[in-house]
Amino acid sequence: MSNKENPYIPHMAKVEDTWYETHGERAIKTFRVVFEDEEVKESWEHLPGQCAMIGVLGVGESMISISSSPTEGKFLRFSVMRMGKVTQALHQLEPGDSMTVRGPYGNNFPLEEWKGKKILTIGGGIGQAPLRPIVEYVRANINDYQDLTVIYGARTTNDLCFKQELEDLRECQEVSSCHLSIDIEEEGWSHFVGFVPTLLMEVNPSPENTIAITCGPPIMIKFVLENLKKLGFEDEQIYTTLENRMKCGIGKCGRCNAGPLYVCKDGPVFNYATLKQVPEAFA
Repeated sequence: MSNKENPYIPHMAKVEDTWYETHGERAIKTFRVVFEDEEVKESWEHLPGQCAMIGVLGVGESMISISSSPTEGKFLRFSVMRMGKVTQALHQLEPGDSMTVRGPYGNNFPLEEWKGKKILTIGGGIGQAPLRPIVEYVRANINDYQDLTVIYGARTTNDLCFKQELEDLRECQEVSSCHLSIDIEEEGWSHFVGFVPTLLMEVNPSPENTIAITCGPPIMIKFVLENLKKLGFEDEQIYTTLENRMKCGIGKCGRCNAGPLYVCKDGPVFNYATLKQVPEAFA
């Protein structure tokens, strides 16, 4: 049986390039990969917000956000935090090595529906990975959107992902504003010092005709949601992602259910109007 007929059979992808976003105990490494089968490479389609199951043969696989936009070309990017057996094996891969890829899985950010609106992304730490495709997609189609604002922070400068890209965004004409923060003051840091939810209030974005998308540590999301409501955002204007406990990717194993929702099939993208009805989503 081919992998076209069996969703459990992965495609093989070659690692073209790798680099570390952060170092330390929970280092984050980004992989740029291309499918080894040219037909798969040409036919693969994904949208911002979707995930893929990636892994190493003989070790296992994990569900990881696709951190590249389809507007960037015929390759995929994954930014992986080293946390367990599979991610440790992935971190050992170097250019020329192969990984397995299944997917894409889940729904996506409804960027077509958001045309004509202002887009606001609010990220923390590795949570910027699923937000990065939104930023790149909107930049590539900037005439379809009214405005793009990026808010992103991490504990220290060593914990910031996509650091150079985000610094470059501050000089980019397609982006109205890019605001960076760290939790703890450091010598030489010229941007905001404080938590991301506090930076959000400092930026004070207008909710008028605006879609707000947030992703990051659960405690950050909790206070970002509270502050968005204080700023006047309606539940339907707020989106986030859930990526907890996904195992099979196709709604068969039941590990990712939150109340009546299956994150791998109904998500991982949800608006707050839906999630606030499912307390299990924040457990």
